[in-house]
Amino acid sequence: MAELSETYACVPSTERGRGILISGDAKSNSILYCNGRSVIIRNLDRPLQAAVYGEHAYPATVARYSPNGEWIASADASGTVRIWGTHNDFVLKKEFRVLSGRIDDLQWSPDGMRIVASGDGKGKSFVRAFMWDSGSNVGEFDGHSKRVLSCAFKPTRPFRIVTCGEDYMVNFYEGPPFKFKQSIRDHANFVNCIRFSPDGSKFISVSSDKKGMLYDGKTGEKIGELSSEDGHKGSIYAVSWSPDSKQVLTVSADKTAKIWEISDGKGTLKKTLTHPGSGGVEDMLVGCLWQNDYLITVSLGGAISLYTASNPDKAPILLSGHMKNITSLAVVKSDPKFILSSSYDGLIIKWIQGVGYSGRLERKVNAQVKCLAAVEEEIVSSGYDNKIWRNSLHGDQCADVDSVDIGSQPKDLSLALLSPDLALVSIDSGVVLLHGTKVISTTNLGFTVTACAIAPDGTEAVVGGQDGKLHLYYINGDTLTEESVLEKHRGAITVIRYSPDVSMFASADANREAVVWDRVSREVKLKNMLYHTARINCLAWSPDSSMVATGSLDTCVIIYDISKPPSSRMTIKGANLGGVYGLAFVDDYTVASSGEDAFIRLWKLSPQ
Repeated sequence: MAELSETYACVPSTERGRGILISGDAKSNSILYCNGRSVIIRNLDRPLQAAVYGEHAYPATVARYSPNGEWIASADASGTVRIWGTHNDFVLKKEFRVLSGRIDDLQWSPDGMRIVASGDGKGKSFVRAFMWDSGSNVGEFDGHSKRVLSCAFKPTRPFRIVTCGEDYMVNFYEGPPFKFKQSIRDHANFVNCIRFSPDGSKFISVSSDKKGMLYDGKTGEKIGELSSEDGHKGSIYAVSWSPDSKQVLTVSADKTAKIWEISDGKGTLKKTLTHPGSGGVEDMLVGCLWQNDYLITVSLGGAISLYTASNPDKAPILLSGHMKNITSLAVVKSDPKFILSSSYDGLIIKWIQGVGYSGRLERKVNAQVKCLAAVEEEIVSSGYDNKIWRNSLHGDQCADVDSVDIGSQPKDLSLALLSPDLALVSIDSGVVLLHGTKVISTTNLGFTVTACAIAPDGTEAVVGGQDGKLHLYYINGDTLTEESVLEKHRGAITVIRYSPDVSMFASADANREAVVWDRVSREVKLKNMLYHTARINCLAWSPDSSMVATGSLDTCVIIYDISKPPSSRMTIKGANLGGVYGLAFVDDYTVASSGEDAFIRLWKLSPQ
């Protein structure tokens, strides 16, 4: 049996120049956000627990809890809204095509009967309100000429809907059925977010013109604005009301969040919160939510900061992670509680078992990372820039960046663990032997190379080819001498790994098969490991060499006990949506998996 013990969730997808609208449920203290085609549910009190809804066919854009917390409505870039239950495996209740383009915002009516959605559409249809159970329209929404970025439902009767968008307009509708009442043009740029106060007495709009405007909730008349003194110096992307309707939280491209006191129709600055980052572009703030005693901000880099509303001076809790698919995982051998992960966009993140996010390793050059290996005090990585990087692992910095250009794109990277300065890198035409950041030799092997592994003592290498053959070489100084060729695979070799006790090595291929070999006799030790339904991307050995785990494009992780027939395997279904690309054992009974969904999950294995 394998049980999920910890989840290190991805961060929200963001886009420069646009806000993101996150939402939550005050009763369960959970928040919702989107990344790729996934909707992520995170509990703020237990950040190492996260659930994912991955049923959208297009990138998900916004999600909201129904007023009773039983349902979630989530929307995507195709204009589709799906309504699903928060319990019972997220059972789908309804699905409607609401707009002809991307949906940017949606909200439930306070009685949970209707939903309003806004976004991009053809012609004049940028907003639609409908009954959640039948999909039938509840009004006409004229008055916008461009994409509608945000919409809000008045939480008290009489019901009203307000919308705002790229035409600089704030529109006010009365209903139901909803009819256009008036357009208000007080902003001089895109209006990014609009929200009613929880008591329904007011609503506020915020814009890229750096202003926030306050209106009467019943009539739509303007009653004031946020003070321009100490105001935001950049576009305001999102706004959220305090539960008592007396304050609002705003976030801006100027990298600050501000708390405003709202009274007599005016907004007076109460507190400015600065984002705890390096001050780069990724620290612009693009989303916010005031929920219970939490003030939540989201940066362009995806970092979620949790401030305490009752004590805003207290340092925020930071929840961060990857935004893009995780290409590799490594466990620091000297301290297996430390897990390192690298993603397609060049981020390397450090995690601590039981804690979660522990910092990102800043690299001077943010090249895309393909392979990652860790030994004692050092990280070795290869990227799409033809370089192999060696970074010293001190604190939260990747210090002493050394790199070597090997002239071709690295396919695979393997370190000789007993003499970690020695590394073997595979390229299309052969292999490159490195000592530190010095090329010892480049060997053309005469076949297309797809994977490689070097023995821990550096005396032997196994190289896999496009033809499915495994070539074994003796390494003597800078020369490789072919010793034998093993034929068993029927597809291109994708990964090769030596067992920690070096008595075996395992290989896997694109034709979904894995094989365990005896290192001394070169005989097959475990065969018929053919239980995946798609290519195997990664494999890992348990520290005691008793188990081997494989991860595949089919989203599954399979764990084999070397002493038992493959039929007694343990399968983790749906370990990572979109495919498993990284695997590492943290200890003999804990395996970490990562993949296309930018999640890392830790699985506890119970002895069979």
